[in-house]
Amino acid sequence: MAACLLTKNLERFDPVANVQIQLNLRVVVSCCKATFLVPHTDQLPGRSRLDRLLFTADIAGTLVFAVEGAMAAVNGNLDFIGIMALAFCTALGGGIIRDTLLGALPPAALRDWRYPTIPLSAAVLVFFLYHYVRGIPVLYIQVLDAAGLAIFAIAGTEKAMLHKMNPLVAVLLGTITGVGGGTIRDVLLNQVPSVLRFEVYATAALVGSVCMIAATRMRVPAIWAASLGGVICFLLRVVSLWQHWSVPRALG
Repeated sequence: MAACLLTKNLERFDPVANVQIQLNLRVVVSCCKATFLVPHTDQLPGRSRLDRLLFTADIAGTLVFAVEGAMAAVNGNLDFIGIMALAFCTALGGGIIRDTLLGALPPAALRDWRYPTIPLSAAVLVFFLYHYVRGIPVLYIQVLDAAGLAIFAIAGTEKAMLHKMNPLVAVLLGTITGVGGGTIRDVLLNQVPSVLRFEVYATAALVGSVCMIAATRMRVPAIWAASLGGVICFLLRVVSLWQHWSVPRALG
């Protein structure tokens, strides 16, 4: 309203000279409307809750994968530096690969000090308390690993979608986020990566990512779509361990 009154007053003096002023005022008004009247995507309640949930889950998954990497390093007879390196790569390798492919540089794992702090701290704890850590039942480790896989796969898919990737690429990046760190760990230990063997591991991440994207396309709220994909990934991995499922091999 104020912009309209000011424009009319200016037209009384010199309508021709004030054309540029009118255009500038209209641009200012449009910017104000966009800023104050239209909510940004990252300010929407559902998106904000989803971001907080994914961040909290991401931190938990980072800790789980870091402990697994450190324990694998101890079992591989590596020294203290090797334990820290494997904990770091296992926990953050998939996310770094994802961010590099997305062009989100430097990767989030290197921009936020909390991410590298978690695996390095986990490596120190495993180094000094390995006698107690190895006493954790294998079943608990497998369940926590399945939870970490689901968390990372969904977080990777969500970030790919925020970068406007097509569904196929989003699924691939979600899967890479979930299994990338473990693949790097196995390669450093001179082993065939577990995701390339018969266990339903990468497949679970892939299916969870697909379900999340399908739910999003059906206009399911973002937080529920992410939860659905994560639960399906987790259950598929746990049930496959329970029932001893494996991915089919080539015939003959």
